[in-house]
Amino acid sequence: MLIGSRYILRQISTPLIGAMAIGLLVLLAERLVRLLDFTLGKKNSFAIVFEMLAYLVPHYLGLAVPAALFLGLLFGFNKLSRNSELDAFLAAGIGLHQLVRPVLVLAGILMLASLVIFGWAQPHARYAYRAILFSVKNVDVFYLAEEGVFMQAGPRTFILDELERGTRKFQHIFLFDERGPRGSETITARSGQLVEVPGEIRPVLRLEDGHRLRVEGWPGVDPANPTPKQVVGNFAIGETPLGSTADRLFRTRGEDERELTLPELINPATPVPADSTPAKMRAELHKRLVNILSLPILTFLAVPFALGRRRGMRAYRFGVALIILIAYHEIIEQGSVIVQIGSASPYIALWLPFLALTAFAGYRYYQVCFTVPSEWLEPVLDRLNDWIRRRFRRTKPSEGRS
Repeated sequence: MLIGSRYILRQISTPLIGAMAIGLLVLLAERLVRLLDFTLGKKNSFAIVFEMLAYLVPHYLGLAVPAALFLGLLFGFNKLSRNSELDAFLAAGIGLHQLVRPVLVLAGILMLASLVIFGWAQPHARYAYRAILFSVKNVDVFYLAEEGVFMQAGPRTFILDELERGTRKFQHIFLFDERGPRGSETITARSGQLVEVPGEIRPVLRLEDGHRLRVEGWPGVDPANPTPKQVVGNFAIGETPLGSTADRLFRTRGEDERELTLPELINPATPVPADSTPAKMRAELHKRLVNILSLPILTFLAVPFALGRRRGMRAYRFGVALIILIAYHEIIEQGSVIVQIGSASPYIALWLPFLALTAFAGYRYYQVCFTVPSEWLEPVLDRLNDWIRRRFRRTKPSEGRS
């Protein structure tokens, strides 16, 4: 039986690994295009992109692991059925329920992996992704600058000409600094360069041969108010940090419930984040638990759909199975939203669909393992297919004569 278990796992592992790899590549490729569009032209843009993609892997693994396990079971057991290998096992006295045992062990291992992914990896990776996204938006805005295009860097708006990205030098800059009630400052310079200062978290804008106009305040609508003081001056070389130190300090982890680990969500002493509510935290906790516990149920759901007649194996089985999996995922997602707004209890919106799927999968699995189920849909599809073929054969000669 040990040899048989290893053989079963080998038949399932190949499509499982393939589906997981393809799923991750597709999901990451779609995000890669958007990240390249966002970071193109920035300093170390490719390194930033791959670092951000690495932080997205736990999120996509949470989607890819259940789908890959489900597809691996469908293709693996379908191959055993088509090649009569399943009949050989049954003839040797090894029942289908015995063949599923090593698969349940694999599902249990993947469930533990999902516990780590949903419980710890996703919250920390989501926070790290948001931190680096904040860093890219607030530090390296200058690296996205284009010639003759107005750009925003914190409260400052600037436009420049003849940009050399390799040396970070440029010609003819116009810079407007909005200072709120304190007025504004307008700077023009013949040339300049963006330089990095050791120990300084903000890039420094070094300008040469410039003019400065500082307005200390804003004119009011009352004619009796004095005109704001204006200071005009020239400079040979001037330096100014680009950005704001306060804006560069990213917040601590835990702004919303998705950045909290599973123990933090379970612990009643955990304070409710500023951008969250107790209902959102409750919905997040129950959704994670449902997703983790759903993995072993997929085994009992996929195996019955993978088996069928060797003559005319029906692709509708795979289609129905995938529709059920997608529908279940959407029900859980929408149920989580309903719990977040406080319209329903998580036991109704999340755990009730889970129990319904468990009962359906268990019933189907029991039918396949211990009974001889009657197939009523396949004969109907056979007759429909034969009717379509007859109609096609009748119409084809007439089309040729016309």
